[in-house]
Amino acid sequence: MTEPKIKLTPQDVWAALKAGQTLSQQDLYQINLSGMDLQKADLSQATLNRANLSQVNLSEANLSGADLRGADLGKAILKHANLQGACLYRVNLSGAVLSDAILTDAKFQGAQYDSQTIFPEGFAYRSCGAIGPDANLNGAPLNTANLKYADLQRANLLGAYLGGADLTGANLAGARLVQADLRRGFLTGAFLRKARLNGANLAGVDLRAADLTDAEFEQFESIAGADFSQVQGLSDAMRSRLLKQPAAELDTAHPLTLKTTRESLS
Repeated sequence: MTEPKIKLTPQDVWAALKAGQTLSQQDLYQINLSGMDLQKADLSQATLNRANLSQVNLSEANLSGADLRGADLGKAILKHANLQGACLYRVNLSGAVLSDAILTDAKFQGAQYDSQTIFPEGFAYRSCGAIGPDANLNGAPLNTANLKYADLQRANLLGAYLGGADLTGANLAGARLVQADLRRGFLTGAFLRKARLNGANLAGVDLRAADLTDAEFEQFESIAGADFSQVQGLSDAMRSRLLKQPAAELDTAHPLTLKTTRESLS
């Protein structure tokens, strides 16, 4: 009969490393190791779901096959780390340094990076399923992703499903959102300068205080119940185009603010 694994504390981890012991296959779920020096640590196949690994030095660490779903690796140092086959779903990689890391078969769906993240030279980070600047996310189902304040500058989101997604304060400058489904999404305070939005579905979208300066669109699939209150950069020509949508859409109230689209555009 296999004995249950003992869940380690940060103190246990530090003591094990000092003693030169392996942490392979250990249960480190939700552990807080922020700022620790884990250089060359053996964390292969370890359970690190939702672990706080922000600003951790994991240079040359072995994380092959590790389960890092939902972990925070913000500003972590992963130079020459082995992440072969690691699960990095929804990991925060903002500011992380992955120079010369081994990423063969690593799974990045929903992971978030930013303009400060450094990937290995030649790694196709834009098309690996991760979310960040210049990412290729055409048709991607992103409705359950945490996109608050996400950096999606120039991202390709053609036909992406973002229904109900929280994009509060997100940077979508220059993003391609043509025919994207944004129904009932939250774009409060979002930065949409020069974004391409033609044919997108904005039904029930909260756009209050969003910046639409130089955004490109001719017509939307629907703006029924969209709230444009205090939107920045909405030119007279853009407002006129919006007011040409069907009356039934313009007179639909937003489900939360209860303001009609027509009222929000006045």
